Amino acid sequence: MQTLKYLTAYPEPLRAQVSQLIGQNKLGDVLLQRYPEAHGIRTDKALYAYVQELKDTYLRQADPVSKVAYDSKIQVIQHALGLHTAISRVQGSRLKAKHEIRIGAVFRDAPLPFLRMIAVHELAHLKEKEHDKAFYKLCCWMEPAYHQLEFDLRLYLTWLDLSGERLWAA
Repeated sequence: MQTLKYLTAYPEPLRAQVSQLIGQNKLGDVLLQRYPEAHGIRTDKALYAYVQELKDTYLRQADPVSKVAYDSKIQVIQHALGLHTAISRVQGSRLKAKHEIRIGAVFRDAPLPFLRMIAVHELAHLKEKEHDKAFYKLCCWMEPAYHQLEFDLRLYLTWLDLSGERLWAA
């Protein structure tokens, strides 16, 4: 059985099922059946509007987000799919923080549920800094299918690693 680096935390029987799908060359078909099309959010401006709408719906009291953008270097440099950064600046006698969210460019050509899962994850960092129980509870409140989407996204990343072929390329 091949090493499934994105699925190492999952139980062995589940990884065996994924390996079987890979062996039968059906992993891509399963993903396309679950998520038939990519979203239409192509620009950073549209991405900002999408994330801002999620924030306004679920986290109205959280700090504002000043920038949201796709970043093509994210996965290569930080081994991440999205980043939330807070840049602190002194303004008079106060310390002000600007929050920025960067989302891996791989999500420009992905299904909307994957983009939503990453956006929810990064927005949750506005309230919860650590990946703890409270963080994941907040993620699941904003996106009830969060854990399933995270698993399916890991399947897609496995597919990308093995085939090098994007399923929803525009």
